Amino acid sequence: MERRTDRTGPDVDIVSHDVYAAGLPFAAYNRLRAEAPVAWTDLGPHNGHHGRGFWSLTRWADVVEVHKDWRTFSSEVGGTEIEDLDPDAIVARRTMLETDPPRHARLRQLVNPAFSKLAMERHATTAERLVSGLFAANVGVGEVDAVTALARELPIRMLVDILGVPHADAPQLFHWADQIVYNADPDHVADEVGDVSDRVDTDPFRLLPFRSPVSLKVFEHMERLAAARRTDPAADVITVLADAVVDGVPLTERERGTFLLLLLIAGNETTRHSLTHGLIALAEHPDQFDRLRAEPDLATSPLLDTAVEEVLRWACPQIHFRRTATVDTEIGGRPIRAGDKVVTWYVAANTDPAQFDDPYRFDLARTPNRHVTFGGGGPHLCLGQWMARLEVRVFLQALASSVSRIEVTGPVERVRSNFINGVKRCPVVLHPA
Repeated sequence: MERRTDRTGPDVDIVSHDVYAAGLPFAAYNRLRAEAPVAWTDLGPHNGHHGRGFWSLTRWADVVEVHKDWRTFSSEVGGTEIEDLDPDAIVARRTMLETDPPRHARLRQLVNPAFSKLAMERHATTAERLVSGLFAANVGVGEVDAVTALARELPIRMLVDILGVPHADAPQLFHWADQIVYNADPDHVADEVGDVSDRVDTDPFRLLPFRSPVSLKVFEHMERLAAARRTDPAADVITVLADAVVDGVPLTERERGTFLLLLLIAGNETTRHSLTHGLIALAEHPDQFDRLRAEPDLATSPLLDTAVEEVLRWACPQIHFRRTATVDTEIGGRPIRAGDKVVTWYVAANTDPAQFDDPYRFDLARTPNRHVTFGGGGPHLCLGQWMARLEVRVFLQALASSVSRIEVTGPVERVRSNFINGVKRCPVVLHPA
């Protein structure tokens, strides 16, 4: 393999938020994968960001390699965002995502039991009941917004019980979470605190997750929930976090707050956008939807198993993650220096023709299907993967049994974000079976 030492790359933009508001830049990913699969990407006014450039990885194999090798490519050193943070901001904003083993494993062990495959099997009946009610309310009633009426509701209703959040609190908590993670989208401006765009790099905002003061509201709410659980414990995540001790030290208020925020975002976003993108894909590929509906016993059919994985590959709600090289190393013949940022583009990896035959074909029977929607393996493999799989599964079952045709009736509005492959609005008519 030829070893290149220059820091140049094709002149394509895969960073600007505005690019993603219009759609995923597959042409740019394809060009990078073909010409420079390990490409240096500059930041600047041309793509709406600032700071040091980074290495963009668009091949499936490279993404998997980096995610498995946490010693060489750290989440803790530098964090997981493209832009650089001051050292004190990295510490203040750190969640389980921005932690390396062994501490990462000890933090994850606190909540692993609640999100395990076995735990999700116990929630299957609840998930089926919830999704059945959602379709009963939205099939054959004319135009509905698939995001708010269907895709958002299922993960929220599942997650509040697992976390131990009162149902009455859920709308506000998830509204705050949306405002925080979508802070580059004008539809999610922090209306409760006003416009702070001129102060995001000042204290205390730069020390908050996504530089959003709305996170303070989540932290305050977490402390109220934790206080209630100390006097009235239950079999839920809030009870576990209320008095959790890691490495002999109790979690701080900030650590409990960031833990809740991470779970609100990760436990909701992955499934919400997977369901929405899956619904759109089935509307655009009616032959695949008909194939799903034609199965005589879909619940036990191997097609349902492969369909779940194909929807997850196709949807890929997480666009990228960052790692930081801890030593001088090499990826694909390109020398990587210690301290260099390395960004893994999940969507590009999920459409790599070296891994997926005809990657832009939506094929519910695709196998094998080693997508990286939940990460490329390693310690940071998505905590909520089994919840997402369960929810996509019951959603597809209910869709196939109750709907004969999916009609997208207006423009699909995407989230303005290079981080989350999200949909804000998707008007549909679900014609009854």
